[in-house]
Amino acid sequence: MTDSAPKDLVAIAARVLEIESRAVSELVSRLDDTFVAACKICLETEGRIVVTGMGKSGHIGGKIAATLASTGTPSFFMHPAEASHGDLGMITSHDSLLAVSYSGETDEVVTILPLVKRMGAKLITMTGKPESTLAKAADVHLNIRVSEEACPLNLAPTASTTATLAMGDALAVALLESRGFTAEDFARSHPSGSLGKRLLLRVADVMHEGDAIPSVTASVSVSKGLVEMSRKGLGITAIVDDDNRILGVFTDGDLRRALDNEINVHKIEMKSVMHEGCITVGPDDMAAQAVHVMEENKITSLLVADDQNRLVGALNIHDLFRAGVM
Repeated sequence: MTDSAPKDLVAIAARVLEIESRAVSELVSRLDDTFVAACKICLETEGRIVVTGMGKSGHIGGKIAATLASTGTPSFFMHPAEASHGDLGMITSHDSLLAVSYSGETDEVVTILPLVKRMGAKLITMTGKPESTLAKAADVHLNIRVSEEACPLNLAPTASTTATLAMGDALAVALLESRGFTAEDFARSHPSGSLGKRLLLRVADVMHEGDAIPSVTASVSVSKGLVEMSRKGLGITAIVDDDNRILGVFTDGDLRRALDNEINVHKIEMKSVMHEGCITVGPDDMAAQAVHVMEENKITSLLVADDQNRLVGALNIHDLFRAGVM
């Protein structure tokens, strides 16, 4: 074991990143009609894109399958060794196989090719050897050759796996855009993530409704308005007319200002202290939009109104925190 100075370690890391960066850049010049043909096969596949690969290529293949699946192209990973022992039944004639092998000669992958071809599934391959068995057997071959590995022995898959992953990402994103895949579509496959919550949750999903909405009429005293605001615990109360249309709002900030003016909370009516023209959101607005409105106006609570300005809900910043939108 040898000790390396910090500057040497940084130099090694920089060399690795430069080699891998070049490997990815070299792929750009190979994007031609074969890439278009691979996209066409994927888009026309009625079933799923089954990705397979052995060893490091298998790890990369698993990531490619996951990326395809989460961006609108149904896909899963099949281990090639297990395929020869029954898992080949995962593939149907409606599917397409994306086989990854840098050498293009991986035994476990080559073994299943005749069976895949016989059942009528299309075959896309990614290899670094255009003359390999796998490349020649493919309906479409994507060349992921690299000029050198980042490994100083030029043995460990490093630049080649990076190039393979990048080509997989290029394929997935090209398909995503071709399908018109939207952010909301993406969120549907990530419902538990913070992105999914921001893109899927609507105000109606997190707002307080019915008796939980703080509201009073304009003629009640400020003291009764304070009781309502305190009882509902949202730091806000709506002032509404007899048809439940919003006339104004009273907040913690309005209370502080009223007390500074030394008002008699038992005699003064809410209409005298309420804030007219209050900011509202609609129940069908995205919860993320409510966050934006709060941040932009430096407020922590919002009333929810329908298109007739009738009060239908209320929420505060804590509701949005609990929902995972912030």
